[in-house]
Formats: sequence, structure tokens, C-alpha cells
Amino acid sequence: MTARIAIAELTDQPLDLAAHEAAVADPAAGAVVSFNGVVRNHDDGRMVLELEYHGHPTAPQLVREVAESVAARDGIIAIAVSHRVGMLHVGDIALAAAVSAAHRGEAFQACSDLVDEVKHRLPVWKRQVFPDGTDEWVGSA
Repeated sequence: MTARIAIAELTDQPLDLAAHEAAVADPAAGAVVSFNGVVRNHDDGRMVLELEYHGHPTAPQLVREVAESVAARDGIIAIAVSHRVGMLHVGDIALAAAVSAAHRGEAFQACSDLVDEVKHRLPVWKRQVFPDGTDEWVGSA
């Protein structure tokens, strides 16, 4: 049986990890594992003030495809994953994910793979803004 996809989206709204965790809650779940990808204040030895994410028009469908592939695994109950686009500041959540499963090992592995696959496959580009006013575009998020 394929797990429930509770959330699979690209959004310009602030992300809430607690909402992702609540979305995957289920009485059959023995584990809920979640992840917050947070904007940090540095990258490759440089201070970063803010990030701006831009997504390709196919990005929302790819988020869903990645969620569906993880949802097809045995023992997974529900999946919630969101990637934010637009301007983000240090401390903002860029990627939120939560997975519920019957057992913790399945939940940990599925959440890790979900995050890795979203970051690998999602056509999202980021512009990093530095304190000296310069910026840099970075391939995919």
C-alpha cells in the first residue's frame, strides 16, 4: 500500500515544520522523523545575508514525484515535504520534510532519502547575497 502524500509543494509562504509533522501523524505510526533545512549565515567561507530561491515551472510536479517514490516504500505511512521560493533570510526554513512510518529505521531512512532526492532533482536555483553587496547564483538547491 502506498503511503499518503500529505504535503508536496513549492511555496512562497513561510514553512512550518510542526505543520508538516502534524500532517503525517497517524495512529499506526511508531515514528515521525522530520527535517528543517535552514538558511545559514555563511557558505564556502563567505558571510551570507539572505537567499533568493527561484523554481522552474516543473518544480511542483517534481516535488510530488519524489514524494510519491518515497511513499511507495514498505512501512511508510505518510509524507510531507515543501521547498520555499522567494526571498529568505538567515534562520528561515527553506526545506521542510516529515515522514511517518511503522518503525524508526524506515522513517529515518525515508526522510533522509526524501531530502536528498528533493535537493538533487528539484530545479530550484538560489541567489546568495553577501554583505559587500555582491551576489552569486548557485546551481540547484
